[in-house]
Amino acid sequence: MDWTVDPSADAPPWRQVVQKVLDALATERLEAGEALLSVRKMAAAALVNANTVARAYRELESLGVVAGQNGRGVFVLPEGPRIARSSRQEATWQDLREAWLAALGAGHPPEDLREALRTWALPDSPDRSDSDRPKTDQPDTGRQSA
Repeated sequence: MDWTVDPSADAPPWRQVVQKVLDALATERLEAGEALLSVRKMAAAALVNANTVARAYRELESLGVVAGQNGRGVFVLPEGPRIARSSRQEATWQDLREAWLAALGAGHPPEDLREALRTWALPDSPDRSDSDRPKTDQPDTGRQSA
């Protein structure tokens, strides 16, 4: 798994580690009972300070996703995957809503946005590129949406 954080992202590094762990649980790349990497190994994998990972692990523990076991490590709790899925889905719905409103505010016609969603949601193309979006009379700014 790629645990590397993006130093140019809006989210602080500890939050990115939390999101990556939640995403791994939500998509079943991590399962209940599995151990997370040690703080030091995760820090090396994410290219961050160990204190950053410790903060992320504390946040995951407060969410009820993991629990630390003295001398053994940090393990995914039985309800961890369900909590992670719920948390990430709620966050992505909020992000989608904000992006939709921003697109409308920028003058994109609702029908173009609906077509873009249909195009990008095709099962055989999970990672649609900017070039796959519907053509509109709006100028291309060269920016990809997240």
